Amino acid sequence: MQWLVSLFVLLFAACASARSAFGNKLLVVLDDVAEKEVYSTFLEDVKARGMDITYETPKSQDLKLFHLGERTYDHVLFLPSKIKGLGPNLTPNILIDFVNAKGNVMVALSSTVTTPTSLVAFLSELDIQLPAERTGTVVDHFNYDTLSASEKHDVLVLDAQSNVRPGLKDYLEMPGTILAVPHAVGHVLGSSPLLTPVLRAPATAYSYDPKEQGEVVDPDDLFAAGQQLALVSVLQARNSARVTVVGSAEMLQDTWFQAQASKVGGKKVRPNNRGYARRLSGWTFQETGVLRVNSIEHRLQGSNETNPDLYRIKNDVDYTISISEYDWDKWVPFTVPADDSLQLEFSMLSPFHRLDLLPLSKSDDAAVFGTSFTLPDQHGIFNFKVNYKRPFTTYVEEKRTVSVRHMAHDEWPRSYVISGAWPWLSGIAATVVGFVAFCAVWLYSAPPAKAAGKKAAR
Repeated sequence: MQWLVSLFVLLFAACASARSAFGNKLLVVLDDVAEKEVYSTFLEDVKARGMDITYETPKSQDLKLFHLGERTYDHVLFLPSKIKGLGPNLTPNILIDFVNAKGNVMVALSSTVTTPTSLVAFLSELDIQLPAERTGTVVDHFNYDTLSASEKHDVLVLDAQSNVRPGLKDYLEMPGTILAVPHAVGHVLGSSPLLTPVLRAPATAYSYDPKEQGEVVDPDDLFAAGQQLALVSVLQARNSARVTVVGSAEMLQDTWFQAQASKVGGKKVRPNNRGYARRLSGWTFQETGVLRVNSIEHRLQGSNETNPDLYRIKNDVDYTISISEYDWDKWVPFTVPADDSLQLEFSMLSPFHRLDLLPLSKSDDAAVFGTSFTLPDQHGIFNFKVNYKRPFTTYVEEKRTVSVRHMAHDEWPRSYVISGAWPWLSGIAATVVGFVAFCAVWLYSAPPAKAAGKKAAR
């Protein structure tokens, strides 16, 4: 009995500490463990949300993302490093394998240090391009902080981007929020539909390398400018793993969580970098935007049997699915955005039906969606399939396979119980009787008698 109580306490403690729906093991990679004090507020906020943080340097011998083929961490945060290469345990291939194993990665860059080649190659695999010299900084002569960057103009003061992807949930949007973006490394996104720029540079900004370029910048030598430059970008892989690239690591430092800034006009504002960093890290570490399927039911209308394996063509069926969404520390009912729809496909090789799933009921932690329809006049192996894949939310792909049979001989409209079937039944009966009579006559008819033989010739 004592061991049972201990087990219950351990399970309760695990549930209380795991605030992320995915896991709470976070690895922070930085040059020196002492550097974490520069990001103490940000890291304390993350730790307060239930994360178990481990600090390692790239040179550490104990640093391993995998052990015996399994992930040793759920999330990885890379802070700026002066090391050119991150070593054999953090190669681009290992980082890609980590994402393929559903690990989440957050990369913070800075123009004050050179980006390690491993991270450049890793981001390139994700179709995210950094400046060739790996030290370019974003400059804007119209949206800079006049208090701290009166000469270099490399501390941008921007409004948080709104309406990032119309019609979808706004986990990463903070309308009306001012952000300070110091010493940012701008990056360019490829054409992958998995990528989303969360914060773009203003139209007047450009990427500039003070080491390679003089005071007068040739437009032909620019890496990118204006809306081409992304300052914060996110990627959600096909397995729902998440990668976030923050072009300015200084955004996460204590200095810019508390500092004031002012635009060219001289108006002082207080950036809300702390709130923005909370949203970015919470989404990256799967504390928001995580969907869970609780149950799926399909049944014949009027029947109490759920999830049968066999239906008949033209049956009327009901289908329901229960979905919850993780919101920081609890599961809540999932709500489909107004401009979006959750759909059910009833398909063989291609869909025979594609129907909207409408909300039917809601509890404290789940919402039930459902629809009713008539099965097609086609027998075979079919699938009830829900394939809901949207940016910012983990993907839902659920499939239930059933067999659909044709009608039995006594289920057709011209059955013997209907008077209209008598002509067909009579024809069958007449054919059978005639065949039996013919056989009887043939079998019981005696062969003709032979004539008397002629006399032999004399």
